[in-house]
Amino acid sequence: MGSIGIEKSISLDGFITGPDPTPANPLGDGGDAIFAWMMAPQPETPPTDGTRPLSEEYQEQIGGALEATGAVIMGKRMWEMIYGPNGWVAPDGTAFPWPVFVLTHEVRKPETCGITRFTYVNDGPVSALAQARAVAGDKNIGVAGGNTCQQFIAAGLVDEITLHLVPVFLGGGVRLFDHLGPEVSGFEPTAVKTGNGVTHLTFTRSVVS
Repeated sequence: MGSIGIEKSISLDGFITGPDPTPANPLGDGGDAIFAWMMAPQPETPPTDGTRPLSEEYQEQIGGALEATGAVIMGKRMWEMIYGPNGWVAPDGTAFPWPVFVLTHEVRKPETCGITRFTYVNDGPVSALAQARAVAGDKNIGVAGGNTCQQFIAAGLVDEITLHLVPVFLGGGVRLFDHLGPEVSGFEPTAVKTGNGVTHLTFTRSVVS
């Protein structure tokens, strides 16, 4: 059975988007600053389809984790940001292959957009996790979206948290660690690496014997 992990770019003041994120502006105002390390320089003639090349650091830091992932669980708000006829795609236009389980109160039938299979889960995180495990097999499961990450952390369901810490202050937006307190514990730092305008931090849940 694979692990359950969270991987997020985050500002120094704890935000994973800038202020006022919307489907048309999913990163919020100024939120692109915390993802700049992922982007390679634009070619002299930018692609006409609006895609952007990804940096070597992105491939080094995230590429292996993407290959090891078998399913993703997210909330309705993040789903609204990434949903489209082509499914969930990276900035360079590459489609993510994983099935996505969306926590929502809205009843919807499963659907496939591009190569992304969306399943809508109305009965909470534990049910979403069981469904994700059924399709992920031995691969890992990713958890995405601020509120959904908080629910999984609070429930003790997260094995690893990777933060790509960018030295900017956004002053508003979606916080990753809202609604969590001292009752949540058990993580220890297991990796630190300085990158190009970003520090990569990994925290792993301690195994209690």
